[in-house]
Amino acid sequence: MNGSLAGRASLVGRAAELARLVRVLEAAASGTAGVALVGGDAGIGKTRLAAELVAEARERGFRVLAGQCAELGDALPYLPLADALRGAEPAVATAAAAHPLLGQLLPGTETAPQASLTQQRLFGSLLGLLNEVQPVLFVIEDLHWADRSTRDLLVFLSRMVQTERVCVLGTYRTDDLHRRHPLRSVLAELRRLPTVTDVELGPLDTCEMSDYVSTFGTVNVRDLGLIVTRAEGNPFYAEELFAALTEGEDLPDGLASLLMSRVEVLSPAGQQVLRAAAVAGRKVEDDLLCEVSGLPLAEFEEAVREIVSRGLLRVHGRGYAFRHALLQEAVYNDLLPGERTRLHAAFARLLTSPAELAHHHLAGHDLAGALAASAEAGRQAERLGAPAEAHSHYDRALGLWARVDNAAELAGESREALAFRSAVATADSGDNHRAITALRAQPQTSEVSERLAYYLVEIDDLDAAVAAAEHAVRTATDQVPLARALATLARALLWTPRHAEVEELAHRALDTARAAGAKDAATNAQLILAGYTEIHHGMAKAHDMVRLATAERSGDLAMDLRARFHHARIHYDQGLMAEAAEVADAGIRLAYETGLKWSIYGTELRFLRFLIHYVSGDWDQAEAVAAGFGARVGTIPEAILSSFALFMEVGRGRPAVESRLEWLRPFWHDQLTAYMSRGMAAEQALWQGDPSTALDHVRAALDALLPGDAGAIRIAAIGLWALSDLGTTEGSDELLAAARHAAESGIVGERVQLGPEGLAWALRAEAEWHRVHGRLDPELWRQVAEAFSFFPYEEARARWRLTEALLASGDRDAAAAAWSRADEIATRLRAEPLQRALTELARRARFTSGASENLLTAREQEVLALVANGLTNKEIAARLFIAQKTVSVHVSNILAKLEVSTRTQAAAAARRAGLIP
Repeated sequence: MNGSLAGRASLVGRAAELARLVRVLEAAASGTAGVALVGGDAGIGKTRLAAELVAEARERGFRVLAGQCAELGDALPYLPLADALRGAEPAVATAAAAHPLLGQLLPGTETAPQASLTQQRLFGSLLGLLNEVQPVLFVIEDLHWADRSTRDLLVFLSRMVQTERVCVLGTYRTDDLHRRHPLRSVLAELRRLPTVTDVELGPLDTCEMSDYVSTFGTVNVRDLGLIVTRAEGNPFYAEELFAALTEGEDLPDGLASLLMSRVEVLSPAGQQVLRAAAVAGRKVEDDLLCEVSGLPLAEFEEAVREIVSRGLLRVHGRGYAFRHALLQEAVYNDLLPGERTRLHAAFARLLTSPAELAHHHLAGHDLAGALAASAEAGRQAERLGAPAEAHSHYDRALGLWARVDNAAELAGESREALAFRSAVATADSGDNHRAITALRAQPQTSEVSERLAYYLVEIDDLDAAVAAAEHAVRTATDQVPLARALATLARALLWTPRHAEVEELAHRALDTARAAGAKDAATNAQLILAGYTEIHHGMAKAHDMVRLATAERSGDLAMDLRARFHHARIHYDQGLMAEAAEVADAGIRLAYETGLKWSIYGTELRFLRFLIHYVSGDWDQAEAVAAGFGARVGTIPEAILSSFALFMEVGRGRPAVESRLEWLRPFWHDQLTAYMSRGMAAEQALWQGDPSTALDHVRAALDALLPGDAGAIRIAAIGLWALSDLGTTEGSDELLAAARHAAESGIVGERVQLGPEGLAWALRAEAEWHRVHGRLDPELWRQVAEAFSFFPYEEARARWRLTEALLASGDRDAAAAAWSRADEIATRLRAEPLQRALTELARRARFTSGASENLLTAREQEVLALVANGLTNKEIAARLFIAQKTVSVHVSNILAKLEVSTRTQAAAAARRAGLIP
């Protein structure tokens, strides 16, 4: 039989599944990115369905990137991405050339040493490429074989592509996913996302299978029934059964036996070439296969023609690929042990990729070669930003160490150095606990102890961190490691009873780093010193230190972004919103330029920029940013991101609040998530008239914070608002005490220097406490409003309370003025819950705003009331017995006086101002 049946057969029995995938593609075309995951048993038709989607995508003008994972475990990081880039169409290849990190994935490219955060930069580079070439379909086949970094990439794309015209398609074998398979947890996480469509391919039914087999060619009823029965709904099995019958073969039991029966009809040379190809994997280059087969060129080419003509291999680029992974597995498993070892050794002699060399050396029982290749593969994986794979390679080399002579010479470094690399790679891949265990098992040099202390701080084991950092300082034999050890010790002590030692240590670290020319260590020391100074000596001094830290690049991108974040944050904390925005924007540009948009501080800078929009009163822009903060969260970082969106959704009274809070509920054990989301949940409950629920959220949010945390001031003020609405003083003293303790003592027990927002919230807490006790103090609320002058929304809320206090004192004119200012801000922000509260206050007070009082004539008041009821000019004219043209003049005057442009806006403004009921 010539060629591949799969290439000729029509798509049968998969119309519904294809329709679902096309809908994802259509959504991507319209600007809603999506991910589709196609699972099913081997041979069930996943690749065939993917090919249909690829054809559909190309017809719709999509560019296509397609890559395949290989059964090499974590040996080759980002293999499907490299595969996709290698086979990319010219326009995509040209765009990719502008991203050097992507170019390093291609064969023949030297992997230059990289700065930190290489993985985040690589992910950012890919996201940038997809943006540039959109619309694009990115296909990743055989995810069950994906390396850790590819799995991380899939999760990243699934969560981060949102409004791009990008569709990602992944396929995987369900029958390979045993209980502890690493892809299982990834799939469970992705299925929670609204952007992910999960398609499971089951067996074809009897009718569908009959139709499918009939597309291969003429087949009699007996053979058709035999194929349908034996194939059990598996299309690939059906193709192989049909091929065997067509070639007059008996049908053995089992798919593997069937596949080998087709191999056994090849000539001896054909079988020899196919066995060599199976050892290479799913794909193999022509010249490499020719060399390993050991056949003369003419005989090799004839053998390949035979194999291709029987549909066992297909031409793929400059080499060949097995038509199906099951065929490659069957041939490989049929090899004799010695045959398999010799073929792996033959490939190892010809290959240059360290990761592939390690695989073939190990399979060929060349332990020395495997150790050397594994060590180099680990270093290469580090440079590519694949820390999980680096750790895997280093671990393999360490496992072989005792079994190989001259191991240090082969590895290119000592066992201790390699073990240190492995531990750091483990931490870089997100497993600090495992890194700590590994570092504790090593000789405690200064470098080892410093990293151990650093990771212990990350998991909040401060006592152990201090002990390790002190050992690092004592054992440092060079100025650079000493500077790093001193800085890490200062960082470990910052939130302990020994915090008074931090200033001297940080100065020592800074002086030592400058003397040694270690810019990264100097920047780290400056930032630690600035943090200490901010707590103990005020923001102005801390600001000067952070400004110095950002004056020049440190050579460490993570450190540079961290410095820019803190520079912007201190501006923000001082209430200098324009300056904060300028610095944050510069930091965000740096993050974009270096591909670090999604790194920790790249993300933190964008969070901060959102808060600057929110506090400055640029709510439309803030809401546009918050629209990208997904509600269906699956991790703590996503929950934190989602919590930020609540500021806008609660402030504007959006209906999505309750759904978002439900998704956040499982993450309320996280301190920052609980503080932000439960604090906003309390405000939502108060706007809905449920102060009891609000108080429950307040207490939980306070429990999540450390005593003295500045965040407690705001939460306590909200709690006092709830008590006032409940009409009880019980618990008010405790809430005020919590706010005062945070304002006066802070976490470390010394008087802290609050910024303008902290001071304003402290005043608000005092005013709310008096309100709980029935004392409405206009002067205190006026101070609160003035303290929030940089924060329009909170100023408006303070003026709402100021209005109440002035009304209680009998000063209606001042109350009307305060109300007018609050209403003006609330209207501009479109803060609907606050607008409703102000409207109700105006109704109860029976006054209009200073801007509207006596503004309209009696006749205009009559016309306005009818406009608000939805009457047309003609209907109003008939009702008031005046000319329609006169009505038109009145309506124009009303719109001008109320400074609105539509009749609907006029009615809304009039209701808020109390001009109409």
